[in-house]
Amino acid sequence: MLDPRLYREDVDTIRRGLERRGAKVDLDAMVNIDIEKRKINGSLDQLKAERNAASDKIAQLKRAGNDPAAAEAAKQAIEKTRSLGDEIKAQQDKFDDLENRFREMALMVPNLPHATVPEGRSAAENKVVSEWGEKFSGPKPKHHLDAGKELGLFDFERGAKITGSGFPIYVGLGARLERALLNFFLDYHVANHGFTEISPPVLVNRQAMIGTGQLPKFEEDMYQVAADGLFLVPTAEVPVTNMHANEILDAAALPIAYAAYTTCFRREAGAWGKDTRGFLRLHQFDKVEMVMFTEPAKSYAAHEHLRTCAETLLQKLGLHYRVIELCAGDLGFGAAKCYDLEVWAPAEERWLEVSSVSNFEDFQARRANIRTKLDGKTQYLHTLNGSGLATPRVLVALLETHQTADGGLRIPEVLRPYMGGLTEIKAKKK
Repeated sequence: MLDPRLYREDVDTIRRGLERRGAKVDLDAMVNIDIEKRKINGSLDQLKAERNAASDKIAQLKRAGNDPAAAEAAKQAIEKTRSLGDEIKAQQDKFDDLENRFREMALMVPNLPHATVPEGRSAAENKVVSEWGEKFSGPKPKHHLDAGKELGLFDFERGAKITGSGFPIYVGLGARLERALLNFFLDYHVANHGFTEISPPVLVNRQAMIGTGQLPKFEEDMYQVAADGLFLVPTAEVPVTNMHANEILDAAALPIAYAAYTTCFRREAGAWGKDTRGFLRLHQFDKVEMVMFTEPAKSYAAHEHLRTCAETLLQKLGLHYRVIELCAGDLGFGAAKCYDLEVWAPAEERWLEVSSVSNFEDFQARRANIRTKLDGKTQYLHTLNGSGLATPRVLVALLETHQTADGGLRIPEVLRPYMGGLTEIKAKKK
């Protein structure tokens, strides 16, 4: 959520930011509501002052004892306070209605792009920042679905039978390999990057989803447990960020960095027909999320640090990847700036996003009311997060990059301790 003062003091900044994004918001309506709110608030202050004065007069008149004139004046003053009370209630109801309307509209306004974000309206205009590793050379490997099926690593057909498409089953060494990735990610973040591991709930309430910006805008993409008013998490970002909702964090403890594994659930209601084959777009998948809370002045240094943390994992896995800086028109709803990390899938012959690393500045902190005290002043801090990493597309890249000549899979060295020392998943002899 944007700073409400911008709507009355610097609406042109909002207008320019939304224009860069290509976002359509009825700013004039919001400004008019804010003006009306302030008028009513001024009226309320005046009415309350009049009621207080009338109440003081009643007290004075009652001290006059049995004087008939004073009694009559007190009666009239009491009637006035009742009338003022009725008017105050009517004005307060009107104010509350406008306040609710303004908040509903404000919750649908995206964050403003940081000044350094490249111009552009679509992913085609994103900027390649860097590239690591050498692109795969040699004979084209088997597609990850074919390779994985031959190695007996997963079963999409039975997953579809028990739930539906987009819900794979990992089998045998495939299940162990996915677990190895998750354990490696968590252990590396904790041991090498100083993160605190968190194991959060995968069900959250509506306010938590509002706090991180999933609701109300993306409600159709969320899985709901309607009977309990809960949502299955689309990412660990939601419960981990909201751990500190309505708190004032000690500035001396900042930055706070968490790493959390959860299963993630996404209906992907707006993505029908896009990349639906295999692991490319799942409704249920596993991911380790990095979440940070920082002082505002240090959040962009933290943003670069989070990006490095995610990149290091890909380097340790020996995967060729590139870093993309998203243009203004391709930013996620809550991000002020975002990097995507994309791995190269040799059989797919394309780049696959495996991480998004975002700085939200105070956008989420305002929604979730997360603050700190700096220089004696209470203010909203900055939140950041990034995938570190999601497993499905990493598995795709592993299966297609580290494939042996006979269709087996070489296990990257960093995963071998988690695989019982196994160096290769060998192809079955025919």
